[in-house]
Amino acid sequence: MVDMNKTFSLKAGDRDPQWRLMDADGAILGRLATQVAEALRGKDKPFYTANVDSGDYVVIINCEKIVMTGKKWDQKIYRRHSGWRGGLRTPNAKEVFAIDPTRIVKHAVKGMLPTGPMGRYMLGKLKLYVGSEHPHQAQIK
Repeated sequence: MVDMNKTFSLKAGDRDPQWRLMDADGAILGRLATQVAEALRGKDKPFYTANVDSGDYVVIINCEKIVMTGKKWDQKIYRRHSGWRGGLRTPNAKEVFAIDPTRIVKHAVKGMLPTGPMGRYMLGKLKLYVGSEHPHQAQIK
């Protein structure tokens, strides 16, 4: 029985991560990313503890069928820099999507996770796939 006069804090050894499967077919990018970020952090569980990774592994399939509202395909810019002078590249969402559809979803989820080592570890628990086939059938119940 839990003592109601003490604050509960999850220990790293007590966590039990599960595997979740999410389908991006027809899903709006931002709404899917918030659900995935909550699952990766563990904020949708009653025993969420901020300093312990209590989240689950998330597998997203059909990343090529993601939806963006409005004119975001043409107006949303994904900036990157090579480090050299004049090395700024600014492709829009349509150009990035043509190269790698999973990169748009990963970028959206990464922006909703904490920065630092814990956020990088949480992002490592995100598995993205184009199409409905994925190698994690054994983990997902």
